[in-house]
Amino acid sequence: MRIPARGPELPSSPGLASLEDAIRRDLERLEYPRRPWVLPRCTRDGQKVLDVLVIGGGQSGLTAAFGLMRERVTNLLVVDDGEPDLAGPWKTFARMHTLRTPKHLTGPDHNLPNLCFQSWYEALHGADSWQAVERIPKELWADYLNWYRRTLDIPVRCRTRVGALRWSAEEECFVAPLLHTREGDAGVVYARKVVLATGIDGSGRWEVPSVVANLPRELYAHTRDAIDFEALRGKSIGVLGAGASAFDNAAVALEHGAAEVRLFYRRKSLPNVNPYRWAEFVGFLKHHADLPDADRWRFIHRIMEMGQLPPADTFRRARDYPQFHLHGGSPWLSAEAVGGRARITTPGGQFTFDKLIVGSGTVTDLSLRPELALLHEDIALWKDRYTPPPGQEHADLSRHPYLGAHFELQEKHPGRAPHLGSIFNFTFGCLLSLGFGGASISGMKYGLPRLVSGVTRQLYLDDRDAFFESLERYDEKEFES
Repeated sequence: MRIPARGPELPSSPGLASLEDAIRRDLERLEYPRRPWVLPRCTRDGQKVLDVLVIGGGQSGLTAAFGLMRERVTNLLVVDDGEPDLAGPWKTFARMHTLRTPKHLTGPDHNLPNLCFQSWYEALHGADSWQAVERIPKELWADYLNWYRRTLDIPVRCRTRVGALRWSAEEECFVAPLLHTREGDAGVVYARKVVLATGIDGSGRWEVPSVVANLPRELYAHTRDAIDFEALRGKSIGVLGAGASAFDNAAVALEHGAAEVRLFYRRKSLPNVNPYRWAEFVGFLKHHADLPDADRWRFIHRIMEMGQLPPADTFRRARDYPQFHLHGGSPWLSAEAVGGRARITTPGGQFTFDKLIVGSGTVTDLSLRPELALLHEDIALWKDRYTPPPGQEHADLSRHPYLGAHFELQEKHPGRAPHLGSIFNFTFGCLLSLGFGGASISGMKYGLPRLVSGVTRQLYLDDRDAFFESLERYDEKEFES
């Protein structure tokens, strides 16, 4: 594939320019086979049909798109509802200082050393700079992804949402209505394949417990929300949740001068063992999807059972403040508005706060996804395919989509909706079926090739008859006999 010269938006750096030249040479040398191969399609009235529509322009969407482009699937579009250069959480609601994953991880680079984060970082800061990095600052990860998008010329349409996908049997493709976040209706696009790369909440939504949701909206915020932390100076804050995001938000409130922050969680003690670190080896990352259903369930159930913990630096960041207090074994039993403040009741008593911050994460429920509004009833879930043994029940896991070997959706009733197999779920909803494939940076190295292979496989098999006809017509003579 060809990539353009560096655009004016990128930082001016001789090292970066040299790196981009090296990437260009790498791609030219590895361009075999370079011939375009995907057969173009149009609707009956002449509208262009995309080969792939990627919904989500963060790290998963960008890296999936580039993987497809390397395989000569270039008739694609990435759609993202965020502002340019602000896709993903890294410069919006992510409030940690650094990524939680080890700095030496790879994946977005697709095994091109010159495209990995370390090469980009050293090009900007010098060859010896990498040794001083303990973990990757989140803002730099966002900058790297923006450079990645521009350098590789990935087609992204920002400030755009995708509405309810509809399968057109007549056109043999999906009809995807587009909505510009500022200007409204943005028309429709047609696509043979769809990749869902919508992130953490991509198979459901961010969850606010009902006990909190009935409060006046000004009394609480979710960790996903845009929060005016400066307005919390001198205030008392109650935080729900024991995960990393809950601690991040507690720390930011403290750093902005909150008078008191109390963090409540259901478990009696905080988890201090990270199962994600256990999982970072080839066997699990590459082959979780190859396990029988019972094994896939027991592994992921155990990871969920062990719980998410705040990284050590995140934990210390909050605990360094004397006005920070932990309350274990303290679920919120009720919450009510009292005199313009929020009063919560726990097994340990009642507490009143000026503001609540909810860090209860996401819920998995495909019916909550706007792009699947017309399709979700026919999508197979784990509860449709597998019944766990007593003691291993898990309501959220049971709602995970039951995916094929390449992240493709499966139909609940065979023969009723075979087109669902042309939608690939590269979100956190893949966790049970395929492990960390689309659920974290850690899983990208093995998840991306799986995804890309699944899409190209379908594009070839769908048109096998046309390809055979082209073989029969092929008569390019190499010599005269």
